[in-house]
Amino acid sequence: MAQQSRFEELALPYRDAAYNLAYWIVRNSDDAEDVVQDAYLRAYRAFNGFRGEEMRPWLFAIVRHCAYRLLKVRKRTYDLVPLDETNSPDVASGDPSAEDTLIEAVNAQHVRSALAELPLAYRDVVVLREMESLSYSEIAEITGVPIGTVMSRLSRGRALLRKAMKGRETESGSDAL
Repeated sequence: MAQQSRFEELALPYRDAAYNLAYWIVRNSDDAEDVVQDAYLRAYRAFNGFRGEEMRPWLFAIVRHCAYRLLKVRKRTYDLVPLDETNSPDVASGDPSAEDTLIEAVNAQHVRSALAELPLAYRDVVVLREMESLSYSEIAEITGVPIGTVMSRLSRGRALLRKAMKGRETESGSDAL
């Protein structure tokens, strides 16, 4: 019983972040839930072997592995499912105008769409660094690649994301980005 309590105490605070990571890999909300459930079950079963290091990188490595395994088994591509708008940044001062709200929604959709189109290796490191605020060493531990590879993938991923965003900006005729 003590093991279960300790696992819950250490692992449950990262459930939302684990879901976000799984979602960006599998790009489907139902599959992301399945991945997180599978990952938490595997993590619980392996918890005796957990050496008390940082829980987040250990857990995210399991989530990532489960997500890739699901993709490999299914061998299918997923349609982009928009995230709920609650992940959009709030406007700092007062209520936004309808125009500001629309521009923000369009920009958020452009970012999500561009991010979803990144190759998985780049998307992984961009999501882990920019959305989950993990360190290079934590990302290296999760992805199983050297820190230098993490840094180069992050740089390349950001460049591809900027390029994709510029393309969307040109297509939409918007200069709001």
